[in-house]
Amino acid sequence: MKDGDGSPAIPRPGEAKRGPEGHLGYLLRQASVTLRGVTDAALAELGVTTPQFAVLTMIVAYPGISGADLARLAFLTPQTINVIVRNLERDGAVAKTAHATHGRILRLHATARGQALLKRCRSRVGEVEAELAALLGRDEEQVVRRWLSAVAEKLADGR
Repeated sequence: MKDGDGSPAIPRPGEAKRGPEGHLGYLLRQASVTLRGVTDAALAELGVTTPQFAVLTMIVAYPGISGADLARLAFLTPQTINVIVRNLERDGAVAKTAHATHGRILRLHATARGQALLKRCRSRVGEVEAELAALLGRDEEQVVRRWLSAVAEKLADGR
């Protein structure tokens, strides 16, 4: 298949190597990048990026988390976490407190404003996730969830 200029035509998602016969790692990456774009668009009206949403989600899930632990959970560098936390703090969504015994370690907490923002974000992202789930039956969704979790666990253990 060739484009008008003679170069190979790039298949659409779901076709050729971008479809079921593609490499598994590539298909995971393709899905991840596509999900990121759709999630960014869903959150844009709220002035929140997907990484900010991920960080705020983890801060609410793990109150008092340190920046270093947050970086590992959110798959971001410590430098990126610092920028995101600084922006969330500036916007009144996050507050920092010093660790009780290790004063240099800062603990992160969502403010009431941050929790309300996360609730609005989750509503938007929930719509995206509902679209994903609609591609599967309930049993299939559980298989996919277990598989994705096992992939992360297995590859993390082996590296």
